[in-house]
Amino acid sequence: MTLAIDPSETSESSGTPEASPAPLSDLVARDAREFGVYARTGGWAFGLMVARSVRPGGQGAEETPKVSAKEFAELAGCSPERVMRYYKAWDRAADDGMVPHFEALAPGQEVELPDADVWLNYYVSRNSATSERGTAIAEAAEAEGIRPTKALEVAENPTALRAAILADPSTARAARQALLDRVREDPELQAELARDVVRTDDLKKAVATESRAADRIGYVRQIAESGQVKTPAGQTIDAPVDLRQEAERHLSLIDELDEDEDTGEWATEAYDTLKSLVAETVEADPELRVQERRTKFYSSLQKATKAFEELTFDDVQEFVEDDMVQRLEELQEAIASCLTALRGAKD
Repeated sequence: MTLAIDPSETSESSGTPEASPAPLSDLVARDAREFGVYARTGGWAFGLMVARSVRPGGQGAEETPKVSAKEFAELAGCSPERVMRYYKAWDRAADDGMVPHFEALAPGQEVELPDADVWLNYYVSRNSATSERGTAIAEAAEAEGIRPTKALEVAENPTALRAAILADPSTARAARQALLDRVREDPELQAELARDVVRTDDLKKAVATESRAADRIGYVRQIAESGQVKTPAGQTIDAPVDLRQEAERHLSLIDELDEDEDTGEWATEAYDTLKSLVAETVEADPELRVQERRTKFYSSLQKATKAFEELTFDDVQEFVEDDMVQRLEELQEAIASCLTALRGAKD
């Protein structure tokens, strides 16, 4: 016959006091809670941190306690690109009604998050591996959330990969992104792609267009981040507050664009707007306006001086023509008129 024995009776009969549990560390408890959140929600937990703390595009710093993706990245000790991947994943999920939009969230706010498995439908990773071929492919596949066998099968059949790229735009876009990730770590591939571009007229034109857009975005970014701007004549001045805020607004809209969206139109609009505001800033300040004209005059004078100094008269008798003499005489008269005007202005 089996007897049921009360555990308390066992402790008493043995004379050994029951051990009391050790006090739970607050740090351990916090780790356990955060682990549980991530185990249930995966990347959504980090996406929420970004969504409720990074201000959405078009919203100025004075309108919200949220910060820019760049500031958030600096606080987090990671790159702005990584922050923007979480930002865009949340944005896509919000468009599908999975989570609240950025404007509905405030710093520190908690919301119910979707299941962890759904996260990979919205988040796009850019990890790349650097180990031996097979291991590298397997590790990269795991990082992208797919089975390594699938990636290895594709790698073993480049012809099938080529056919898929040629036939399917989405596959071509994925291949393009993979090449961009790869080219950052492969100087030889960089050189090969550069040669392909310069040998293809259409690609050369496309690169020139994108380069122009990048330069214009760089102009906007310089104002937003440094608070300084160059005037049309080349002076560097401190950007007024409203000009800097306008630059930040345009920059946030551009940064929010998806990678496959054309930035050219946005860059042109931002550039033209800021150039116009800079010109208005110069004209509104009498002292700055005079300095601008002085700087422009000196710049033109230096260019004219340099051009004249580059003229050489060695063996001039072999090619001299009457037209050359006439042009120099006209230049001499123009310089004389300029000197007269300058001397008159001083008197």
